[in-house]
Amino acid sequence: MSDEFGVDLDEVFKVIDTADVLVVRFDIFQKRLLVDFRAKPGVGPVILLVAPAESVEDRFRSIKKLRPEFPFPERVMSFQWPRSIRVLLASGAWQHIVDRMAALGGDEAIDGCGRAMQQLESEERNEVALAIRGADHYQTVWERQRA
Repeated sequence: MSDEFGVDLDEVFKVIDTADVLVVRFDIFQKRLLVDFRAKPGVGPVILLVAPAESVEDRFRSIKKLRPEFPFPERVMSFQWPRSIRVLLASGAWQHIVDRMAALGGDEAIDGCGRAMQQLESEERNEVALAIRGADHYQTVWERQRA
């Protein structure tokens, strides 16, 4: 599994299964996928894209601000996703997240997963477009000849 997807999927699945709070980092773009699996009556789990944190302490503070009805998480688990969003889907890792979210939060959590996936795909498309144009922090291989 590791060779095909660039990660040890068994380990990724273990992290998804055991994390109270999960952060997925992507190689292609800067935003992070934050998945807070904690739930209680009237408050379901949350999944959304967030900016990178300045520090571990900053991440904990941002989670507490986002989820004031819960205490600071004991720990935040994380993994790096080195491939595209399409591969995240094909690997089964995304479905593993969706399945756990659905078990904890039902239809509302599934809807949140759908919105998060749309945002992930949009972030990736935008970053690829920037790379093609050589914008910002990218350098083009070929420059357009000016007449």
